[in-house]
Amino acid sequence: MTSVPIETAAPVALEITQIITPQSALAPTVKPSPQAYKDGIRTSLRASTLDAVFATVFGVATGGILLSNFLLELGASPVVFGMLSSIPMLVNLVQPLGAYLSERSSSRFYYSLRTHGIARLLWLILGIGIIGSSWIGLTSGQLVLLTLLVVLFSGLLGGLGSASWLSWLATIVPRRLRGRYFGLRNSAASLTNLLCVPVAGLAVSHWFGGTLQGYGVVLLVAIVFGLISLGCQYFQMDMNPALQNSSLVKYQQSSEYAATSKNECTSIWSNSNFLKFLLYYGFWMLAVNLSAPFFNFYMLDRLKLDVSYVTLYGSLQAGANMLLIVLWGKLADKIGNRRILMLIGILVALTPLLWMGVSANTWNILLWLPLLHIFTGGTWAAIDLCNNNIQLGIAPLKNQSIYFAIASAVAGVSGALGSTIGGFIAQFAEQGGLLGLFALSSVCRLVAIAPLIFVKEPHE
Repeated sequence: MTSVPIETAAPVALEITQIITPQSALAPTVKPSPQAYKDGIRTSLRASTLDAVFATVFGVATGGILLSNFLLELGASPVVFGMLSSIPMLVNLVQPLGAYLSERSSSRFYYSLRTHGIARLLWLILGIGIIGSSWIGLTSGQLVLLTLLVVLFSGLLGGLGSASWLSWLATIVPRRLRGRYFGLRNSAASLTNLLCVPVAGLAVSHWFGGTLQGYGVVLLVAIVFGLISLGCQYFQMDMNPALQNSSLVKYQQSSEYAATSKNECTSIWSNSNFLKFLLYYGFWMLAVNLSAPFFNFYMLDRLKLDVSYVTLYGSLQAGANMLLIVLWGKLADKIGNRRILMLIGILVALTPLLWMGVSANTWNILLWLPLLHIFTGGTWAAIDLCNNNIQLGIAPLKNQSIYFAIASAVAGVSGALGSTIGGFIAQFAEQGGLLGLFALSSVCRLVAIAPLIFVKEPHE
């Protein structure tokens, strides 16, 4: 694994409480040397990268094309697919509650283990139900309902733990390395996804017991990988939320956050900089989701393309994302995340317009659509990375998980609203409704970028 350099520690011993391993969560105060602190950071970053790789394998089976294909095999209606896409966004509403609960826990690791661990174990119910459906007597309709219930409750538990996990990672990853580190981490996850999707697809389609049973087996294997990913978090430096402003954070403030600690607000509603970011983030998610769920639908339904072409385009997009995200990470460390979001955001805003006039002729199928998906993958690599990093930069260290939770809740509600509005426009408009929806999304994306002008990113 690529080694990430760690910022030089202060030349004095640090008084750090409860950071080295989960076992130390109840231990007395220790005084590790600066070198021990840097070694702990390196181990944590490697463990977090492995966590991302194994979690990606879990995500391949519990979402995306494999889960959609499973529901399609069961004869699920379009309403079910609409619910499947909206649930992950709506469950973000519980993140503020999760942040509140996590701040009253004594260990980030054990809180993550309880929330994400139970969430992933819930998928065992579906896996066992699929494999034993013939013995238990479950019908297709009951399996569809069971799937939606598992997606809902696992999503709710994951939502309770997401803000705490992000706050934990924000504490561990040094500020000057965020772009490079998250670029490497996301690239490793993208490569894993690129390799696992076709392998899992082949396993499902060629399973001797049929595709439904094949998905059940793949799901059970993925759950094991999901639990291994939680095991990797054991090797990350643990953090007691009650000590978020203790010696470790004070050290980070003195070495990394000196410029921002003076401006920290006691209330999120008095933090005008974060509220400006929320205005951008919420409107951006609404504008993006006006059209994002309907590009594949446009290719399959309106252009009548074979699903193999659509899958190939998705692989090209994922490959471009994987290759360019490291470059965007290094660039973000040099010029700042806000500038990249504004510049690349304009290109992403104009992307829906590039779908205007696309038809099912040979030139579009073999050249234009592949290039369009490569362009989309490369630009969205920058947007996803920098949106994450700028949140880490502008959220104060005190009660940081609450800031992340509110941002996710706003994004979830606005994203679900955008998908709903887009669905109504696509369903009730005439033949040109989708193209009009793409144009509307493009205009809204351009407008959404405007609040970023007034957002101040520390150390930019």
